[in-house]
This record gives sequence, structure tokens and C-alpha cells, in this order.
Amino acid sequence: MPFSTLSELKTRLDAGDISAVELARQYLERAEKHNPALNAFVHLDAKYVLAQAEASDAYRAAHGARTLEGLPIAIKDIFCTQDGPTQCCSNILKGFHAPYDAHVITRLKEAGAVLFGKTNMDEFAMGSSNETSAFGPCRNPWNSDCIPGGSSGGSAAAVAAALVPAALGTDTGGSIRQPAALTGITGMKPTYGRVSRRGIIAFASSLDQAGPMTRSVRDAAMIGEAIAGHDAGDSTSVADAPEMNWLAACDRVDMQGLKIGKPKEYFIDGMDAGVREAVDAALAACEKLGAEIVDISLPNTQYAVAAYYVIAPSEASANLSRYDGVRFGHRCENPDDLLDMYTRSRDEGFGSEVKRRILTGNFALSSGYYDAYYKKAQQVRTLIRQDFLNAFEKVDVIATPTSPVPAFKIGEKTDDPLTMYLADIFTIALNLAGLPGLSQPCGAVHGLPVGLQWIAPAWREDMLLGAAAAYESATDWSTKVPQGFGGET
Repeated sequence: MPFSTLSELKTRLDAGDISAVELARQYLERAEKHNPALNAFVHLDAKYVLAQAEASDAYRAAHGARTLEGLPIAIKDIFCTQDGPTQCCSNILKGFHAPYDAHVITRLKEAGAVLFGKTNMDEFAMGSSNETSAFGPCRNPWNSDCIPGGSSGGSAAAVAAALVPAALGTDTGGSIRQPAALTGITGMKPTYGRVSRRGIIAFASSLDQAGPMTRSVRDAAMIGEAIAGHDAGDSTSVADAPEMNWLAACDRVDMQGLKIGKPKEYFIDGMDAGVREAVDAALAACEKLGAEIVDISLPNTQYAVAAYYVIAPSEASANLSRYDGVRFGHRCENPDDLLDMYTRSRDEGFGSEVKRRILTGNFALSSGYYDAYYKKAQQVRTLIRQDFLNAFEKVDVIATPTSPVPAFKIGEKTDDPLTMYLADIFTIALNLAGLPGLSQPCGAVHGLPVGLQWIAPAWREDMLLGAAAAYESATDWSTKVPQGFGGET
């Protein structure tokens, strides 16, 4: 039961084989048993979870089931929720309780989901390993000495270890897809503007996007359908986004006629040989399913990391200026004057990685440097987007590795920020271009999962889901589970 998909659990709930309360209790028991070793959850209120489950059972009895009725879904600690703290795993927001729910939280509640705790993450979503969290690092269920990826590492670990059947994450430069790849689950980043950003604590406003982290492609579609849609309260939410049938897209069982682009820039020297082998094998499996593999080039990919680490810190420095010790968040004790309060509150509240990015962003936006850095990075962003537009004139979807390496050891890269930043080298370009992407398991290296990344044109999440579902149905990688987290509760 613990490693059941959302779809399977929904079938059992709808058939009356299990109640929402019974389901919630089983996952609460698993979280109590396994979370101390993983540190996947930073807040989990059993009473609140069970109260929601009881309300769900009552709603089902009185009105019938909504689309996610009674299904437990964990929430990354970056989404504002009225119930419980929202701390972004930062000391500067320690103990903060939001006065409203994020739009996607409202959508989940309207669909009948049971919100199942807040998950660990890199502080303010700034990191690729979940090691910058003020609550300590999260650990990978496949090897507790290794990182689960970041910044949505807690959500990834919780789903991979079946402490919860699904979770929400956010993706600014790969923060859903990379941890999904490193923990052997499915993670999807929708097209920018498909899902409301209102109530997501901002990192980089032109890049952030919420999405599902699940055990299967269909599960990702179930949550994607529930949280997508226009929100008048978010200026970046697109009102006329093309509609689609999320679940019907998952019914594809072959790839007849599908043209899959294989970009040479994503198969580079320095990539782990086992990762390359696993992804090549996945593409060979796609050919057997009827797909045509087309070699393509995305020439400006080489500039993606540099452009991202100008744009994202610049936007972060502006967004995080609101944490000043005045309106909310941490305030230092006994400041000498206003300036001392500002500086000490921010110095005490922010971790080293967040400070590094604030300083980088302030520099890039400063007088005399704006044109040389931020403006130039935005121009490169346009070139990267055009590369994808050109490629999609020849192919339907693009397939790449999600991460160049499997999960690495905790502490291995913390003293080398540049090496850490390169962990997202295959995921960043999608955020710059605003495109949808999905990672799913496709192999293993030394017992650690490898992810296959799908990229589709804007608003074509159906293409992502269809390709991923066809591959999933022909392989068994999505059914693999980490040892030590078996069927016991």
C-alpha cells in the first residue's frame, strides 16, 4: 500500500476499500517511523491531517468525491498556508504564519486533497542539494549519505520513501526535476504562467513555477490539472492559456510518429558514464516504441548557467529586500539604530548561500553594471528561447538527461558553489525559456536513480505527459523503491 500511486489510492477510496482517515493514519505512521532518518518534513501536524481526512470522508458521504478527495499531498515549505508555519526553511521566517493560502493550496483544498505537512528545502529555494536549509539537510532514501537534490529535496525524499504518495514543489532552475531524478520519482514543471505564483514565497519571479512530484506520470497529470488555471491575483498567470485534457494525454502507450530531439549540448564530456548509458538506453527503448530520434543542436545552451546566475540572483535581491526586520520575519535584539537593525536582522536571518546570491544580484543591478550583466543576460535568454523554437520546428519533444550525475554525498560540494551550480546545467534553460519539462526515472548508477528529462513546446504539457507515459508503460523504472522503506508501516 505505501508505494501505491495516487491513481491506485483514488480507486481504493472510491470503492470504499479504505477511508481518508485510515489512509492518513497509515502515512502518518510511516512519517513518524522514517522521517527522523530522512528529515524530509520540517512540520507535520497529525491532528490537522486527521481533521482534514475526517472532513473529506464527510464530504464524500454527503456530496460524492472531488478529483483528489482524501488523497494526502505534502507541501514544500515555500507555499503560504494559513494552517501551520511557512518558513521557507530560513531563520529569517522562523515561526512565520501566513495570513492566507497560496492559490495552488486553495485549488488543492477545492479538489478535496488532504494537506500533509511542510517539506524540507534549500533556504528560499536557493540550492541544488537541500543542504542550505536552516533545519538541516534532507537525506536521499536510496543512500542516506547522499543528497536528495534541491531545492525541493524534502518533497522528493518524502515521495520516494512513500512517507506520502505525492507532493508539491517549485522549480526555478530545476528544483522539481533535479531532485525527482536523484530520488527516482516523477516531477513536472509546467509552462511559465500555467500555474499561479500567488502565495509562493518569491525567489526569482520570472522563473518560479509550481508543479507536482509523484510516483507516476498519471499522478503528475492529476495534480497538474488540479492546480493549473488562471488567477486574476497573479499578473504572471496567463488568462488565455490553451486548455487540454491532462489525464487523456497519459493514455498513450506507444510513440508511433513521435519525433524526439536529442541535443548534442546535453551529452557532454564530464557527464557520468552511467547516466549517459541509462539515457541512451531509454532513447533506444523509445525507438522500439516507434519514435524517431533526431539529432538537434541548441547552441546557446552553453550560456544558460551564466545567464541564469545573473537573472535569478538579481530578481532574488529585489524580492528578498522586503525581509528587513520591520514588517515581518526575524528582528535582531537591541539594535543601536535603524541601520543596525536592518543589517543585523538580515545577517542573522539569512544563510550564507542566500547572502551570496543577494550580493551577486545587487552587484549585477548596480549602476554601471546593469547593461553589462542583467541586460546582457536577458538578451542571452532570448537567444536560448529562440533555440528551442527552432528545434520544435523539427521535432515534437526533446529528451535529455535531467542531471549530469547521480546523487552526490552530503558535504561533497558545499565548499565549491560553482560546482554546485553546474548540477542544474541540464534544467536551467527550460526556466529561462518558460517551457514545460518533466523528469522520470530511467535507470540507476551504483544503486542511485537516473532521470530522463522531457521538454515540450510552451503549453504542450500533453506532449510531455504522452511521451513520458508511453516510456513508463514500457519499462519498470517507476516501480523501483529504495531498500529499507518496504511495505511495512
